[in-house]
Amino acid sequence: MRADFVIANPFFNDSKWGGERLRQDPRWKYGVPPVQNANYAWLQHFLHHCAPTGAVGTVLANGSLSSQQNGEGEIRKAMVDADVVECIVALPPQLFYGTQIPVCLWFLTKNKAGVASGMAARPRQGQTLFIDARQIGHMETRTLRAFSKADVTRVADAYHSWRGTETSEGQPYADVPGFCGAVTTDEIAEHGYVLTPGRYVGSELAEDDGEPLDEKIARLSAEIRDGFKKREELQTTVLAALDSLVTHSE
Repeated sequence: MRADFVIANPFFNDSKWGGERLRQDPRWKYGVPPVQNANYAWLQHFLHHCAPTGAVGTVLANGSLSSQQNGEGEIRKAMVDADVVECIVALPPQLFYGTQIPVCLWFLTKNKAGVASGMAARPRQGQTLFIDARQIGHMETRTLRAFSKADVTRVADAYHSWRGTETSEGQPYADVPGFCGAVTTDEIAEHGYVLTPGRYVGSELAEDDGEPLDEKIARLSAEIRDGFKKREELQTTVLAALDSLVTHSE
């Protein structure tokens, strides 16, 4: 079977997947997954059954983004170098009923040349999109976080605008500090092939209040000095009051 779309929510960190019986499986194109953890077995299984211009979307535990144990780092490196990792999305905790751990989304494809599951897309070879959605969403109950339609649209539009496919508002893609960033394979290699989005999206830009930096520094310095002076005056007043109490008690 070769599927145009693969959408899956496999077991996280499954250690009882029967990997000891599958050491020579043809699905392991990027490396034999460890018996102790099925994460990279799932990823390669989905890719194996993905059509040449198909797309994979799956959710996994965050450890899959950075683990170096039992050869997982080497498999991840091979996948990045083969240019099959299209997008990584970091999600916040408490999205699931059964666990509070944060998770991530992996989007994979065998073809970044300009075709995506039958849809026209721009060429994006040697690039990977990172989206940090850990601060998105709202607490629906005391223990469960949820995404609104606007939250989902924000993530989806970042992905599709970068990909060159249809978005809700037709806006061109642009990196947004603290939220999304398009990164080259060389840059990922510089980070040891760790795929944690926070490494690549940077920090949110501070809001510009229009006050020149030198004026702001001068104003804040004056306010701090004034605060120190008032504290010193208050300390003197308190000590004088204590001395007065001691004198009267004698």
